[in-house]
Amino acid sequence: MKPPQRQALISVHEADVRFGATHALRAVTLTLHRGDRLMLVGANGSGKTTLIRLLHGLIDPVQAGGVRTHALSPEGRAPRAAMVFQKPFLLSLSVRWNVLLGLWLQRVPAAQREARCREALQRVGLASLATRRARELSGGQQQRLAVARAWALQPDILFLDEPTASLDPGAKREIEALVQ
Repeated sequence: MKPPQRQALISVHEADVRFGATHALRAVTLTLHRGDRLMLVGANGSGKTTLIRLLHGLIDPVQAGGVRTHALSPEGRAPRAAMVFQKPFLLSLSVRWNVLLGLWLQRVPAAQREARCREALQRVGLASLATRRARELSGGQQQRLAVARAWALQPDILFLDEPTASLDPGAKREIEALVQ
């Protein structure tokens, strides 16, 4: 008996990405299935961030010369994706409002927003700082806030672009533990 086929969430076929004369990606083919964990390792400038941005939809796959496809989730919708950037962009608002705004932009029903926000902030250990301005947080706390904002969306795919870069060893361990 054959094992059941795992559902593909996203695929890229023969994608090429150029930035002027720089060929950032060449003929990349990749499929991610529900439950997959993929770590990209390579030298600076090797195309890791470009590939993540392509998979997340921040680079047009048609311009990249490849086709990006999304399989439908069991709920009949395209998979939800969230991304944590190496240097997260945080608004000049409170920690709480940085999460709530992301939920509002993703059209999460108003009745669910507060609970999701609270749960995400508790999960990353920032619940006690909910009213603090996000840009006043330490680098590690800002990264944890970015992770909370992404988790609150309940994504099917979570893209992390060097989430521990430029953090001190203690903050790196905190982020690594959260990812685990």
